[in-house]
Amino acid sequence: MRTKLYRLLEVADSRTGRTLNGLLMLLIVVNVVAVVIESVQTIYDAYQLWFDYLELLSIIVFSIEYVARLWVSVESPARGEGWRARLRYALTPLAIVDLLAILPFYFGVFFDLDLRFLRALRLLRVFKLARHSTAMDLLLTVIRNEAATIASAMFVMVIIIIMAASGIYLIEGDAQPEAFQNIPQAMWWAAVTLTTVGYGDVVPITVGGRIFGLVITLAGVGMVALPAGVLASGFSQELGKRRAEYTLKIKQSLTDGAISSGELHQLQDDAAELGLSDEEAHLLLETETTTPAVPIICPHCGKQFTSQQ
Repeated sequence: MRTKLYRLLEVADSRTGRTLNGLLMLLIVVNVVAVVIESVQTIYDAYQLWFDYLELLSIIVFSIEYVARLWVSVESPARGEGWRARLRYALTPLAIVDLLAILPFYFGVFFDLDLRFLRALRLLRVFKLARHSTAMDLLLTVIRNEAATIASAMFVMVIIIIMAASGIYLIEGDAQPEAFQNIPQAMWWAAVTLTTVGYGDVVPITVGGRIFGLVITLAGVGMVALPAGVLASGFSQELGKRRAEYTLKIKQSLTDGAISSGELHQLQDDAAELGLSDEEAHLLLETETTTPAVPIICPHCGKQFTSQQ
């Protein structure tokens, strides 16, 4: 039973598994919408009982889901056996998100907490979509792969903010002591200027300060674009990897010279799992199946034969 439940929850390679995960995803979306709507006090007062019923149902479902995933986690060979396997699973990002999705309710039961605070915590359930959404999975994969590069860019950004705050403090400190009283206070101006937001609440008034602000603004354009470029490059590389992986699966299905209906169904599931659109998967499949046969010469007898490239 544990093996069957593992395949339903984690593998979802059957219609029942896909339906179950689809219903869980729908419940997550309904919860997020409900949290947003019930922040309107008049609506919450009118339909409080329905909101409470939805919350109770969600907590029951999400709690059972969390315990079930923790129970079946030992079925994954990569995690080992026993309590250590379950501990490894419990420390994974997705398991932590699942836990955070139900903790606000139990906090509200045992502790007297602000309702608005609990509502904000319940919005963490939106991150559960990462388990069911290929788009969220792709985003998290890119962030994980490019974490070191993004961290380096953020570190450089922090250094520039400190330098910009120090510079504007020295230049504008005497002219605007209330706005640039010290370097920490000047960091607000440095941050909004580097990010090119420019709220206008704190601006330099001296000639030197304005020239310095212009330089910081121009530097900020490039610095803010750097993480975006890293993410864009990471998306492109990850999509390329997934296309190559899907192409390899097609070639493996073509080893016998044809693709059966079962193999075609499996390829469709693989494309959905890899986050490829139907059009993209069809194009890759069509490209591989229409590749002309390439003549190959046997190195032993010299006889020519053909094989799918």
